[in-house]
Amino acid sequence: MSGEGVQQVIEFFKALSDLSRLRLIRILSACEDEQYCVADLAKKLGITQPAVSQHLKVLRNVGIVEPRKIGYRVYYTANQEALQLHKANMDALCKLSEVPCPATATCENCPGAFCPVK
Repeated sequence: MSGEGVQQVIEFFKALSDLSRLRLIRILSACEDEQYCVADLAKKLGITQPAVSQHLKVLRNVGIVEPRKIGYRVYYTANQEALQLHKANMDALCKLSEVPCPATATCENCPGAFCPVK
C-alpha cells in the first residue's frame, strides 16, 4: 500500500473514532434510497444540529458521505464507493497482519507500509 493509501486509512480511522459518526454512517448506509438533512439526523441521534453538522463535516472530508443541495436544505447520503475503497484498505491491512516480520530484515529496510515500529 502506498504512503497515500496509508494516510487515507489513518484519516478513515480518525473519522470512525466517534460513536455519533459511526451511528451516522449506519443510518445513511442502511437506507440507500433515502436522504437525510441535518435536522432529520439530529432528531434520529438525539443530538444538536450543530453537533451533527460537525460530524458530517468530518465524514465529508474523508469522502464517506456526500451532500446534495435540494432547495434550501442539504441532504446527505453514504458514498458506497468510498466505503468499499476503505473496506479494501482494511482487507489489505488484515492480510498484512498475517505476514510475520522477516527475521533477517532490519526495520530500516522493511518495505511494510503498516510497520508498527516505523
